[in-house]
Amino acid sequence: MLDTVIIGAGPAGMTAGIYAARAELSHIVLESGLMSGGQIVNTSEVDNYPGLKGTGGFDLAMKFREHCDLCGVSFRDGKVTEVKKQENGFLVLLESGESYSAKTVLFATGAKHRTLSIPGEEEFAGSGVSYCATCDGAFFRGKEVAVVGGGDVAIEDALFLARICKRVYLVHRREEFRAAKTLVNRLRACENVTFVLNATPVRITGTGRVESLCVKTAEGERELPVSGVFVAIGMLPNTELLTGLVPLDEAGYVLAGEDCRTGVPGIFAAGDLRTKHLRQVVTAAADGAAAIYEIEAFLNQQ
Repeated sequence: MLDTVIIGAGPAGMTAGIYAARAELSHIVLESGLMSGGQIVNTSEVDNYPGLKGTGGFDLAMKFREHCDLCGVSFRDGKVTEVKKQENGFLVLLESGESYSAKTVLFATGAKHRTLSIPGEEEFAGSGVSYCATCDGAFFRGKEVAVVGGGDVAIEDALFLARICKRVYLVHRREEFRAAKTLVNRLRACENVTFVLNATPVRITGTGRVESLCVKTAEGERELPVSGVFVAIGMLPNTELLTGLVPLDEAGYVLAGEDCRTGVPGIFAAGDLRTKHLRQVVTAAADGAAAIYEIEAFLNQQ
């Protein structure tokens, strides 16, 4: 029986693997994608990871993986279909029919951004289309950008971008906002912010990079001349395996604090799938380290 099975090989999962290997815990890291790295593999540039400013997302993922390999982290390919509680631990079942028994399980399956699902969005992802203003906003300093959304995150993104961009178009499908009124009022006070309300994004166009966002309004279609489109319409945590297994919040995130402990002893959650305010590479990596520290403590208590 393994000390722990780590499900997911993004920054949280790989950091957990490094710490598990260094702690000499028997472990495996399960990855279901074509390569390690999670969301950052599809990020053109990561500008806020300490010590590695301007590193490409793919390159950063490979650095994580190289570090894992140097530490002797044990990886396995496989898609997990179910995790079952047993008397003395857990049984992790894979789509291939394989299974692993472990004393603890660490979920590091991350989350995915809700998308607009319009032409050009996938094509320009990382080349003008972004899902994280704090990650990518600095690349658009002095330029015109659009933020799509009407919740707190969208308004906060627009406020952040308004400080560094020439103009920010806030595109929202309704007249009213889900965001806090204080945030909306602060944004309305910004002279370089234009509200484009009752508008639905139709397509994103450009040559090589984003050049415009087309939106549909009651008056017809309108082209916004922007270099960047920031999509802030929410995220979807990858917690399907955890539904009914551990407590989740209303949005589907795992209820777990900085210690990464869930409501079920022996099950831990690290990275973007757990309840937290900031979801970045650096916080995911921190979670991975914290989770293994807590797993060691849990195993010692047993």
